[in-house]
Amino acid sequence: MYLTGFADEAAQDITGQIRATKELGWNAIEARNIEGVNIHDLPDDAFDRVAEELDENGVHVNCFGSAIANWAKDVRDDFDITMAEVDRAIARMKRLGAPLVRIMSYKVIEGPDQMEAERFKRLRVIAEKFLKEGIQPVHENCMNYGGMSWRHTLDLLKNVPGLKLVYDTGNPVFLKDHSKGGDCLQDGWDFYSNVRDHVAYVHVKDCLPPFGDKKEVYTMPGEGRGYVEEIISDLLERGYEGGISIEPHLAAVFHEPDSVIDEKSYELYVEYGNRLMKILDRMGFDRQQFIPSNSPGDLIS
Repeated sequence: MYLTGFADEAAQDITGQIRATKELGWNAIEARNIEGVNIHDLPDDAFDRVAEELDENGVHVNCFGSAIANWAKDVRDDFDITMAEVDRAIARMKRLGAPLVRIMSYKVIEGPDQMEAERFKRLRVIAEKFLKEGIQPVHENCMNYGGMSWRHTLDLLKNVPGLKLVYDTGNPVFLKDHSKGGDCLQDGWDFYSNVRDHVAYVHVKDCLPPFGDKKEVYTMPGEGRGYVEEIISDLLERGYEGGISIEPHLAAVFHEPDSVIDEKSYELYVEYGNRLMKILDRMGFDRQQFIPSNSPGDLIS
């Protein structure tokens, strides 16, 4: 098992992202944005500079946090838009040696018809294309069809061969349970317990649920309602060997336009990573066993 994180929550530039990663003693980044642009949309020369700097510093990209079929994309959009992102992502991931790609299942449509047949058809094409290239697609339980409930996630897996899961500990805390009519929030332990056999990767995020007209409040790991310690403990007892990736959302929430990445963001990111390692310390694990000397890609089956 290894530790990693969305380092674009520490710094916008790759230099700062690498610095935060190495300060934690880690050697892997879950790559998403550089200077506010997703890696699959960076100009070629900018991407080449990023890849070279990662190589020079011995830092690997274990997973690519793509924008493919995410919460901002509509299943009714032209599918060519999605496939162009897939093609660009594959080329970039091969250069970086990244074994995992985070995808989603398009945003939730208002109303009862979620166009499941079209979603499943598109996700099958997406997954098959990545799998043929030796890249494992993992679906996140975020603000998309598969995140509507654990039942929706299992329906997605049943209909998309080869797809695996990245389980985000924080998302169920503030997402409605659409399998129960959407009138109540999900329960993180219930969600995890029903999908854990399919989990290939984990995002650690924690928060307190929304209350009244107030939004959810993000916290340090283990201080919210995400069952962070319980889930990590269960995973390790079950022999989990994948990655655990931090996504703090403390100083910057990726999908909110007014988020600011600054020195405070950097400090909170590093503190968050250290808090996660303290959780592992309490469980009696040697930190060094979570920092592989080789590429995390070599550890993913």
